[in-house]
Amino acid sequence: MKAKAPAPSGQQAKVPVRAAPVLPAALAAMPMGDAHLGNNEMAIAERVHQGHLACELGASVRVEADASRPGYFNLHGKGFRYHMHPVSTSTGAIRLEDKKAGAVWLQLANKSMLMDQNKGRRIADECAHPEQMAFAQDMKNNPPPKLFDTTGMGR
Repeated sequence: MKAKAPAPSGQQAKVPVRAAPVLPAALAAMPMGDAHLGNNEMAIAERVHQGHLACELGASVRVEADASRPGYFNLHGKGFRYHMHPVSTSTGAIRLEDKKAGAVWLQLANKSMLMDQNKGRRIADECAHPEQMAFAQDMKNNPPPKLFDTTGMGR
């Protein structure tokens, strides 16, 4: 490649200006903080428990699908309101995030929790949908085998 000669003194070199790509109307109308969800995220969204979930210490969380944005959810409770979207995890746990607010909703088989990543604390814990309550009760009635022998018999 040939190097460009510097512009004569007192003049600035002309730099080509690229036009911004034109977005389809549907994408242009989207708020900039909301990303398009792929097939994996939409599959996660289908598994999110919705409705009123009672939590520990008398707290509660309401999880509702955003009718105008498929795959997105509104989570609200006393003193908080978040607009969240699914995020893939390596563990298989269902994770929703509101990156702007720093909030994370984790849904496990037996409970869910809402965390504030900015402050490093849980906002709501031990939240449970009826399906999660049934799973938790089954875990109590039929505990999984222990990973380690704690009886001392293996020595």
